[in-house]
Amino acid sequence: MTFEEIYKTYWDKIYRLCLGYSNHPDIAKDLTQDTFIKVWRALPNFRGEAAVSTWIFRIASNHCLRYIEKDKRRKTSPLNFSIPEESPIENREEVQQLYKAIAKLKEADRILISLELEEVKQAEIAEILGLTEANVRVKIHRIKKKLLELMNHGRV
Repeated sequence: MTFEEIYKTYWDKIYRLCLGYSNHPDIAKDLTQDTFIKVWRALPNFRGEAAVSTWIFRIASNHCLRYIEKDKRRKTSPLNFSIPEESPIENREEVQQLYKAIAKLKEADRILISLELEEVKQAEIAEILGLTEANVRVKIHRIKKKLLELMNHGRV
């Protein structure tokens, strides 16, 4: 698979994953761009031991986690989240509530649910995060329950 094919296939998914981490469209775009720079640089060394999608999501996840750690050290005010107007998402209000609820989750839960929302197979999620498939299923169930609770009780 060429870099161009990878970019076209995964840009939207990686952007949404980064948006789940950062809760800010501009930061998510930067994180996505940085992820693809890392992918481009590492592509010649990709051995094919894992699926391309697993490899890219792992790069993006690790990059976002490093960003969050750095951001915690320099954070001065909370970020306001809003979906950009050019976004093709139909139910903006519901999606904004979902992302606000996701933002209230722990970092590890945010990555897990973001991957699930991108329809990454649970086996791949397990590989990306270094968990068992059973553990991924349990965690996803608990996260969904927590998100419903946050959204239904107006805590977002």
